[in-house]
Amino acid sequence: MKAVTCRILLALFFATSLLPAQTQEPAEQFAKLSTEPNWQQLPGEDWLLNDTEYQAGVFRGPNNTLVLSNGLIRRIFTLSPNAATIAFDNLMTGEAILRGVKPEAEVRVNDNNYAVGGLVGQPNYAFLKPEWIPKLKADSAALQFTGFQISATKKPFEWKAVRHHAPGSQWPPAGVHLRMDYQMPVTADSADQTHPSGINVSVHYELYDGIPVLSKWITLQNRDDEAIVLNTFSSEILAAVEYGSSVEARKYNVPKPNIHVETNFAFSSMVAEDANHHVVNWEVDPDYQSQVNYLRLTPCLLRVSPELGPEQVISPGDSFTSFRAFILPFDSYDRERQGLARRRMYRKLAPWTTENPLMMHARFAEWDKVKQAIDQSADVGFEMVILTFGSGFNVEDDSQEYLDKMKRYAAYARSKGVEIGGYSLLASRKIGNGQDVIVPEGQKPIFGNSPCIGSEWGQDYFRKLYQFYEHSGFTLLEHDGSYPGDVCTSENHPGHRGYEDSRWDQYQVISKFYKWCRSKGIYLNIPDYYYMTGGSKCAMGYREVNWSLPREQQVIHTRQNIYDGTWTKLVTMGWMFVPLVEYHGGGAAATIEPLSEHLDHYQTIMMSNLGAGVQACYRGPRLYDTETTREMVSNTIRWYKQHRQVLEGDLIHLRRADGRDLDYWLLVNPGGNEKAALAVFNPTGKAVKRKIKTPLYYAGLENSTQVFRYTSLIGTYELDRQYQVDLPVAVDPGGFAFYFFKEDDVPEGSK
Repeated sequence: MKAVTCRILLALFFATSLLPAQTQEPAEQFAKLSTEPNWQQLPGEDWLLNDTEYQAGVFRGPNNTLVLSNGLIRRIFTLSPNAATIAFDNLMTGEAILRGVKPEAEVRVNDNNYAVGGLVGQPNYAFLKPEWIPKLKADSAALQFTGFQISATKKPFEWKAVRHHAPGSQWPPAGVHLRMDYQMPVTADSADQTHPSGINVSVHYELYDGIPVLSKWITLQNRDDEAIVLNTFSSEILAAVEYGSSVEARKYNVPKPNIHVETNFAFSSMVAEDANHHVVNWEVDPDYQSQVNYLRLTPCLLRVSPELGPEQVISPGDSFTSFRAFILPFDSYDRERQGLARRRMYRKLAPWTTENPLMMHARFAEWDKVKQAIDQSADVGFEMVILTFGSGFNVEDDSQEYLDKMKRYAAYARSKGVEIGGYSLLASRKIGNGQDVIVPEGQKPIFGNSPCIGSEWGQDYFRKLYQFYEHSGFTLLEHDGSYPGDVCTSENHPGHRGYEDSRWDQYQVISKFYKWCRSKGIYLNIPDYYYMTGGSKCAMGYREVNWSLPREQQVIHTRQNIYDGTWTKLVTMGWMFVPLVEYHGGGAAATIEPLSEHLDHYQTIMMSNLGAGVQACYRGPRLYDTETTREMVSNTIRWYKQHRQVLEGDLIHLRRADGRDLDYWLLVNPGGNEKAALAVFNPTGKAVKRKIKTPLYYAGLENSTQVFRYTSLIGTYELDRQYQVDLPVAVDPGGFAFYFFKEDDVPEGSK
């Protein structure tokens, strides 16, 4: 069956599966659903190369089941005697993800715990046999299923796409949204005021077209006459199949299941796992009595739950919305393929991370220096000027005189076709006068010092941020020391009531601001994992003092940092650093200025970054000092923009820089004219000629390819059955070379 025909059939399925989001009885809705497509009849293309056939929908399954599927993953719910997940399948591998039934969520309200949905009575939690399911019982104390609703996906905030980004980015990402509703059970003690009867919980699921990612969150409505307190919640509880067994292990040293989980409640790290460690928990399962580990310590129960709070007061008629969890089952244990899957998730679910402006960090904020930076940036093709840390820029100066001055800066930059932004520090500073976080005894703020966002100072700080960006016309914020998750025990700060709600309330303030920035088209450089709440870019990952090393060492570190940082980040998600002037020391040996005297190094470090599609902070007072320097920078930027589409593709890791031999990586973009680009660097003092085995599978090439050294065609190469070519390369001492791969458009029979 041809792919086009398959897509037509799928469209018919989805026309009946995406019902209007209107209130109907569950039985009435269920009857109108179509059955799940037979995914095995589709061509089965690799979703990382062509994802068009994998469209998400909600379908009618056998035995009163609801099926959420896109051909890559499938989640199945039984609807009686209570709603519960009875299967979660990895259709890419044919494996079951689920081994047992758990509640769909849990909430703790007024210090009482309530399960949301779920069934009890499973005899063995090592596996779930289909014939057991009809015998499972509803937990009479759990919230009971009342109905469901199907609609299109919902964007959590606006994205104003105002600059270059990946082609085809869609917001919200296409897919399907399933809402399942639950209410408190009617019990004999319903009159007990400690058990409010008017709590309704909705569990939300989104499944997206073309990626094996499920998003999940909860909303809670208070329909009682009294306020309630939501102490904490678990928005996902998944009894997952364990990675492996360890009989004697007495600690959590067994790998977690082959699933990536993160949330939009992430902070205090540039790595997803660290940034979510306080909310994504792989725990032991007390119901799993038959596990191999004698102490029953296998970490195979996923619980997505904040370690503190939120401790939110919900007034009558009001509601609460949790963070979103993103669950990505892998289809392989290959590191590159797992990384490609995570990177595809960001392209789909956080498309603003593909915006990738060329940035100069202007060292001084005085007008003559800023004008020079803007003029030079416009001249050579840079797209953004940042008034960097230590420049004298002060976003907290809310005087009308200063705001008007910055507005003139922005107007001039705009007249030159350049954006302008500035730097501000939030945490890592001490305010005093009771405005800082007060942490529990024996603890310290994560960065040593930090103001409380919920303090009067914190509220005024964010007022100034909103005011500045509304008035000035600046379109970038580099927000250093963004909220790192510090708690605060103060009961006198207006932005939170005490310790238990302090983390949740502070995070809401900063994430609301970042979402507002995204809706206004304001670019966000944040050295923290705020991608899912609007962050554009964080550091690729480097040690700052390394930029004080000698220049020849810096360039090796640059390529190592890029190689290491792009296993899970898109090349557009991480910034690097180019110290045009001295940074942290190192003297003349560490500094590029005077630029014209170190032109070879300047070009090599530019190509080391741009040759991976990576933007760096070019920090200094100027981008060029002579006409020769100007020509080099301008030509390099022109070259980058000519090949931008492929250079901002996915980086395939081939050989990490070590200073001993050639190092190289491959950029791929199967949807582009240039399918791949091989970047080769020679850090040695000798010319090198050799063949490099170049894997082109993820470039979407199948049989043959035309290869160009820069713009010169060097030949047509046949791919072997591992989709590789042996490519001869030649690189000068201390130099680099780039090879571009295009589809061979010569008909097969005419060769």
